[in-house]
Amino acid sequence: MATRGRVLTGVAAALAGGFMGGAMTAAAAQAVHEGHAGVPHYSVVESEGFNLQVTDNTTNRLFFYAADKDQPVGSDLKLRGSIDLNQVGHDAIKPTRGAAKPNM
Repeated sequence: MATRGRVLTGVAAALAGGFMGGAMTAAAAQAVHEGHAGVPHYSVVESEGFNLQVTDNTTNRLFFYAADKDQPVGSDLKLRGSIDLNQVGHDAIKPTRGAAKPNM
């Protein structure tokens, strides 16, 4: 009987731990969605000195910046367009030209 009691206690503890872990996972996912929990607001995807691709992790948008043609590396980068990453998985993604500036 003592063994059966230990098994039931162990199962109950495992179930409680699973429920607590699920709640913590949901809370962590919400914190990531809200831009907290150590997740940066922006992530640099690529840069070569004359262009820059940045993801806004809170609005789920990808921004494209580039220097004017034939300008040296280090010239001003201008917003060329953005893409709503919520469109990923659709047959086509429509970029927005130079609009929808990131939240600063």
